[in-house]
Amino acid sequence: MGIFDRFRKKPEPVKVRAEPKPKEPVKTEKELATEKNEPYVAMVRMDIDPDNLHQGAYELDWNEIFVARLAKAGYMMKPDDVDADIVDRWFQNVCRHVVMETWEQEQAIIKGVGQYVNTRDIGGGRTEVS
Repeated sequence: MGIFDRFRKKPEPVKVRAEPKPKEPVKTEKELATEKNEPYVAMVRMDIDPDNLHQGAYELDWNEIFVARLAKAGYMMKPDDVDADIVDRWFQNVCRHVVMETWEQEQAIIKGVGQYVNTRDIGGGRTEVS
């Protein structure tokens, strides 16, 4: 080894550039549900009219499996119904149930003002209500 060997630049190792692995596309919830043969429905967007808060619209997304289940449950009224008609009937029914449940709760509150219900377990799987 010579006196100047320690000052000489050492050759840099050759860097092998690894090819980047192609990224697998991220699957949506809808795609994952469809792959599992499960129904899928989701609210994509909700719009409200700022001038009339009683008016609005919903945008729903669904897969064919969801529509098939709705058709089997009786939401298909005519053989030429399109998927949007079937899903719309279902969604209207869901909204109707929400309204009815709210109304029933309000009626129970109105009728129950000042009334108290007492329950007492009297054994044998029976309850006394007064």
